[in-house]
Amino acid sequence: MGGSAEGLFVAEIVLLLLVGRGLGEIFQRYGQPAIMGQLIGGILLGPSLFGWLWPGAQHLIFSTDPAQKSMIDAVSQLGILLLLLLTGMETDLRLVRRVGAACFSISITGVVVPFVCGFALAQFLPGSLLPDPTQRTVAGLFLGTALSISSVKIVAMVVREMNFMRRNLGQVIISSAIIEDTIGWLIIAVTFGIATNGSLQIVPLVATVGEVALFMVFSFTIGRRLVFTLIRWSNDSFRSEYAVITVILIIMGVMALITNLIGVHTVLGAFVAGILVGESPILSNHIEGQLRGVITALFMPVFFGVAGLSADLTVLADPTLALLTLALVAIASIGKFGGAFIGGRFAGMSLKEATAVGSAMNARGSTEVIVASIGLSMNILSHNLFTMIVTMAVITTLAMPPMLRWALGRLPVDDGEKQRVDRELLDERGFVSKLERLLLLVDDSPVGKFTAYLAGLVGGGSGMPTTLLHLKGRSFAGPAGDRGPERSLKEVRKGAQKSAKAVRMAEDTLVEKVHLTARSETEATAATIAEEARKGYGLLLVGLEKMLTTNGSFSEALNDITEGFDGPLCLVLNGARSAGKMPMLRAGTSILVPVNGTEVSRRAADLALALARPHRARVKVLYVSQAARQGGRATSVSHRREEAMLKDIADLADRYGVQVDTAIRTRATPDRAIAREVAKGAAMVVMGVTQRPGEELFFGDTATAVLAAVACPVVLLASERIRRTEAKAEVATEIGT
Repeated sequence: MGGSAEGLFVAEIVLLLLVGRGLGEIFQRYGQPAIMGQLIGGILLGPSLFGWLWPGAQHLIFSTDPAQKSMIDAVSQLGILLLLLLTGMETDLRLVRRVGAACFSISITGVVVPFVCGFALAQFLPGSLLPDPTQRTVAGLFLGTALSISSVKIVAMVVREMNFMRRNLGQVIISSAIIEDTIGWLIIAVTFGIATNGSLQIVPLVATVGEVALFMVFSFTIGRRLVFTLIRWSNDSFRSEYAVITVILIIMGVMALITNLIGVHTVLGAFVAGILVGESPILSNHIEGQLRGVITALFMPVFFGVAGLSADLTVLADPTLALLTLALVAIASIGKFGGAFIGGRFAGMSLKEATAVGSAMNARGSTEVIVASIGLSMNILSHNLFTMIVTMAVITTLAMPPMLRWALGRLPVDDGEKQRVDRELLDERGFVSKLERLLLLVDDSPVGKFTAYLAGLVGGGSGMPTTLLHLKGRSFAGPAGDRGPERSLKEVRKGAQKSAKAVRMAEDTLVEKVHLTARSETEATAATIAEEARKGYGLLLVGLEKMLTTNGSFSEALNDITEGFDGPLCLVLNGARSAGKMPMLRAGTSILVPVNGTEVSRRAADLALALARPHRARVKVLYVSQAARQGGRATSVSHRREEAMLKDIADLADRYGVQVDTAIRTRATPDRAIAREVAKGAAMVVMGVTQRPGEELFFGDTATAVLAAVACPVVLLASERIRRTEAKAEVATEIGT
C-alpha cells in the first residue's frame, strides 16, 4: 500500500509538471503569463475535463483519500510559502521610494474601491455559496482582498515586454502593484486572525493588528540587519555552494513560524522574509537565480495545478452560478479599473496614463489564487465560490496583457524621460554598475591609502559591500605594529561618502552605506586570496608599496597574490618617475584614459568616470589608433570605428555627468602618446589591459612602457585571468591545428 501511495504521489507530480509546464509554454508564446497555463492545466486535470471524460482514472490518480491527498497538499502548501518568498524578493522597495506619492494614491484607491465592492457582494451571496452563512463578514474580507490585490509578477511581465520598465509610468505601475501586494497580505494576515477567532471581536482584532505592526517594525529594523548578517555569514563561512539558499529557507521558515505564533497566516512571514532577503546587499544574481529556478520549475506548477484541481467548471452549467460568476468578473474588473483610474487622476495623470494604470492593476492571477486557496483551506469559501473566484482570476488576468499593451502603445515618450531611459540602458552595459562586491588588498603606504579611497569611490555610489584585507609587515608596508586597517577603513568610508553624495545630488537617489568588513593579514598568498575569492567578488583592487621590481616587472609576491583571483583585477601603481606622493582628486583634476576599441578599454573608461564623478573631475579619453593608414589618414572603416568608440564613451560620460574631452593620436606609439598627454597635466592614468597567459603577471609591452615613462599613479584594470592550464590547452590546440 505504501509503495502504491508513493507511486500515485509521483504520478500526480509528474502530471502537474508535464501539463502545467507544457500549457505554460504555449501561453507564454502567445504573450500570456505562464502561470495561467499552469492554473488551467490543473483545471483540465480536475473534474472539469479529465474527471468528466475519464472519472475512474482521475479519481485513481488524484485520490480524495485523506492520507493520499495530504501528500500533494503538503507540497502545495510549501509552494505557497516559497511563492511568497519569491514575490517578496521581487518587491523593490527602493523603486517605491524613488517613484514617490503617485503610486500611493493609485494603491489606496485601487485597493479600497474593489475591496468595498467585494465585501458588499459577499453580503448578498446566496447562503449555499458559503460553508457557514453566519461568517459573511470573514468571507467578505477574503472576497474583498481577492478582488483588490494585483499580481506583481504578471504586471511586471507585460511592462517589461513593452519596454516600459524604465519609463516613468512603468515604474509607477510596478510600485503601485508592490504596495497593493503588501497591503493585501497584511489584510489576509488580519483576516486569518479574525477567522481563527470565529467572529469579528474588537479586542482580539486590536491585539492582532498590534502584533502585526510590531512584527513589521521588528522585521524592518533589527530583523533587517539580522537577515543581512546571516546571509553574509553563510556566504563567507560555508564551503557548500547552496549554503546561502539553505539559510534563506531557514529565515523564511522562522519568520513564517513567528507570524503563525502571533495568530496570523504564515504567508505574511514568508512575504516579509522575501523582501528582506531581496534587499540584502550580499545576495548575488547567481544565488537568487538558483532559488528562483527550483521554485519556478517545481513548486509553482504544483501549487497552481493543485489549485486548479480544486476548481470544477462543470458547476457553471448551472445558470445561476454562471450569471453570478459573470457578475463577479464585472464587479471585479470595474472596481479594480475604476479604483486605479481614480487614483491616477488624483495623482495628476492624463486620461491615457490613468487608463493604462487601470488596465495594469486588473491582473490578479497568482496572488488571487493564493488568497482563494487559503480561504478554501480554512473552510471560509465553498468549492463553488472558489471555482467562481478562480474563473474570475483567469478571465481578468488573460484580458489584462492585450489591454495594457494597447494602453501603453498610445503613450509617447517625452525628451526628459527618453534621456533618463537612455542613461539607464547604458548602465546595463556598464562595468561598475554591474559589480556586486569588492575585495580590497592594501597596506598602510601612500598608494595603499589612495587605493582604499578609490575603492570607496567605486563602491559608494551603490552601497557596494566591500571586504578590506589590510596587509601588515615589513614585506610591503615597512615596520610592523602599524595601526592596522583603521586608516584604510577611514579612506574607504571617505571615498564612499563622497561618491554617495554625488549620486544623491545628481539622481535624487537614496544610497545605502557601504557594508564594510575588515581584517589584518600578516601575509597574502594565492591560497589566502583564493580562500577569500570563493565568497564571490566582482573585482580585486590591490594597492601595495612594492609591487614593481627595479627592472619594471611585477614582484614575485604580487604574482603569487593575483594567482588566487580569477576575476577582473585592478592594480594601483606609481609610475617609475613619480615622487611617491598621491594626487588629490578635486574639481578640474584630469584623469587620462587610453582606449583602443576593446571591451577592456571601455571598462577602464567606465571606471575612470566613476572615479571622476564625485569630484567633478575631467576625463581625457585618448584613442591611440593602430589602424591601417592611407597617405597618413585613417581609412573610412577605422575612422568610423574610432568615432563610434569615442561617442559611446561620451554617452557614458553624460550618464555620469562628467565632462569628457576626446582625442585621437595617430603618429606615435601608444606609450609615447600616453606619456605626452600625462605631461600636459593628467593627475592619473586609468588603463584597460589584458592579462596575458604565462607564469608571470604580464599585461603587454604598452602597459610596461607607460609605467616606466609617467610620473603619476597608473590604475591598471585587467581582464579576467587566463589560467595557465587554459593557456597550455590553447597552445596545444594551436599546435594540433
